[in-house]
Amino acid sequence: MEGVADAGGAEAVTDHGTHNPGLPGPLTRLALTPTSTPTVVSMRIGELAARAGTTTRTLRYYETRGLLPARRDTHGHRAYDERDLKLLRQIRTLQDFGFDLEETRPFVECLRAGHPEGDACPASLAVYRRKLDELDALIGELRDVRAKVAGQLERAERARDELAAEAQVPGGPEPTCELGGHER
Repeated sequence: MEGVADAGGAEAVTDHGTHNPGLPGPLTRLALTPTSTPTVVSMRIGELAARAGTTTRTLRYYETRGLLPARRDTHGHRAYDERDLKLLRQIRTLQDFGFDLEETRPFVECLRAGHPEGDACPASLAVYRRKLDELDALIGELRDVRAKVAGQLERAERARDELAAEAQVPGGPEPTCELGGHER
């Protein structure tokens, strides 16, 4: 037996002792190695959309933005594989985290470059850093708003308590209910 590995890590093994009747020459089998990445070449747009949990319209939009490759089969139909599904999952995950579509581009390009993860490249790491800075700024703004709301609550509770105390003093204001009536 002899083997030859292809670029994807799959090894074609030729067994010179085995012959498949009806076919000329020795039998060739495909043995997958740990670095092999099996792909489905003939996935159409509807199947990809269903597997990615999105719509065909979205996929076409991603194509126009250059995020999804626009490959065609021999019949002119869009053809996708597992790598495209991985790209879509990366985009969807990042969007779920609040990244806009353009911010996903470095991650997509990293995957296209052959990296196993979309965040393995310097450009992706830079996007993460920018997003963290943006989130830190938003958190700061929310803390400021929270402090203002807490101050308003404290002021309102103090005013309520002062009115209640004045109501206990003879001749003080008569308490009213929120509907405009008087307590008795």
